[in-house]
Amino acid sequence: MKGLLVSGFAAMGTGTGAMLTLHAEAGLDPVHSVISEYAFHAGGWLLPASLTLFAVGGTLIAEALRRAGTSRWAVALVLAWAASMFLIGAFPTDRPGVPLSMSGGIHRYAAFAAFLAMPVVGLLLARARIRYAGAVRVLSGIALGALLLVVIPYVVRMFGVPLSNDDIPAGLTQRVVVVAELGVLALAGLSMLRPRVRHAAAEPALA
Repeated sequence: MKGLLVSGFAAMGTGTGAMLTLHAEAGLDPVHSVISEYAFHAGGWLLPASLTLFAVGGTLIAEALRRAGTSRWAVALVLAWAASMFLIGAFPTDRPGVPLSMSGGIHRYAAFAAFLAMPVVGLLLARARIRYAGAVRVLSGIALGALLLVVIPYVVRMFGVPLSNDDIPAGLTQRVVVVAELGVLALAGLSMLRPRVRHAAAEPALA
C-alpha cells in the first residue's frame, strides 16, 4: 500500500509542478482567467499533462483506499474524480466566443462532476473519522462553497443576464476549488500512512 501512496503523491506533485509552470509561462490573470483558458497559451500542453497526472494520482490513492477497507462509495467517487480529470484534459474547452462544441460540453460537465465528487469524498471520510478528519471536513466545505460561486455565473447567464468575466473572480473561485480538492485527496492518502511505532526492547531487568 505504501508504494501505491508514494506513487500517487509523486504523480500529484508532478502534476502540481506542471500546473504552476503553465501559470508562470502563460502570464494570464489568475483571478479572472479560468484554468481551461491556459490551453490556448504558451505551454498549453502542460494543462492536459497536469490533469492526466492528477488522474493517475487519484487512481492510485483510490486503490490504496480500497485495500484499506474504505467505503466503496468513497473509493468509487475518487475514481470518478480521476476519470473526470482525465476527460477534462483530453477534451479541451472551446475558445472564448465560440459556440459550445461536443468537446467543450464534455470538458464542462466532467469539470462539474470532478468538482462535486471530491467534497463528497471528503465528507464521507470525515464521517468515518479518518486521521485528519477535521481538516478534511473543512477543505470539503471550502470546496463546496467555492463551487457554488463557480456555478452561480452560469446560472445567471442562463436567465439572460449579461455578465462578463471582469465582473466576477471566476479564476480565483475555480482555483480555490481545485486546491481544496487536491488537499482532500492528499490528506486521504496521508491518513493511511501510519506513524512508525517504536517498540521498546524487552530485556530482563538486572538485579
